[in-house]
Amino acid sequence: MRKFILAAASIAALTFVGPASAQSPIVIKFSHVVATNTPKGQAAEKFKELAEKYTGGKVKVEVYPNSQLYKDKEELEALQLGAVQMLAPSNSKFGPIGVKEFEVFDLPYILPDLKTLRKVTDGPLGAKLLKKLDSKGMTGLAYWDNGFKQMSANKKLVAPADYKGLKFRIQSSKVLEAQFRSLGAIPQVMAFSEVYQALQTGVVDGQENTWSNIYTQKMHEVQKYITETNHGYIGYVVVVNKKFWDELPADIREPLSKAMKEATEFGNSQSAKENEDALAEIKKSGKSEIVKLTPEQDEAMRKAMMPVYKDVASRVGQPLIDEFLKETGRGPLN
Repeated sequence: MRKFILAAASIAALTFVGPASAQSPIVIKFSHVVATNTPKGQAAEKFKELAEKYTGGKVKVEVYPNSQLYKDKEELEALQLGAVQMLAPSNSKFGPIGVKEFEVFDLPYILPDLKTLRKVTDGPLGAKLLKKLDSKGMTGLAYWDNGFKQMSANKKLVAPADYKGLKFRIQSSKVLEAQFRSLGAIPQVMAFSEVYQALQTGVVDGQENTWSNIYTQKMHEVQKYITETNHGYIGYVVVVNKKFWDELPADIREPLSKAMKEATEFGNSQSAKENEDALAEIKKSGKSEIVKLTPEQDEAMRKAMMPVYKDVASRVGQPLIDEFLKETGRGPLN
């Protein structure tokens, strides 16, 4: 696959010398791994619409959804090599390339709601995290929401003991590995595009995801139970190849920044609605039973996952965890 990415990057280099000297239109390949009718998919399409409008056609944005170009593990390398110009990977994806701080978003129960999340991402802490991407050859442009995660499996999950021995698909994140190990489950890293088949064939027993991802990928059709836990958050960081972005003329970069700001506002406002609609459709389908936890069951789950904070402190950074909790004004148990 690396050879394929290098070949794609070479072709891109031959056809595109550099934004400042290139003939119009400048092409931005925007690759992502989810469906078009998800919050991320809709935000990407909105960015395309606005970017082409605000640059007067000087920029053409090509959006490639559903892992059409690259899967989870490949897309960041493709961006760094210049085979694509823009991505919106989940926060978890930056740990494996050396920016472990983004895995703070994976900590269980660290974010109570979207209002608190905005306080983090729109503030100095969010800006500081984006700056850490510069050294990896990418520029962080925005934070996009997906939503809060639920647990699914072919057995009812209401207590920590119910997870013991089950194989759960996870994104590549040491925090998520620790989370499932704290429940006695077996975490298995797997590309998003492969999850449906893995659930269908029993390669994994369960997974965690937002309502919109579960619905658009039809995971509810191969999982008997979905427990409404809201235990974690999935969000994305829109990144662009740094060299590409830095070389853009100001009269191109400024309207693109405006388009990104407006696409972000649009996408994030859509996120909550998309998840509500997806939950309604899953209920209507009758293919999965939605399980709600009692306050006592919810507290038991929180307590079971608290060792994760200590387990990953040396990786994510205790000062960052403390700063994050201070910014959110809460502890993980409340």
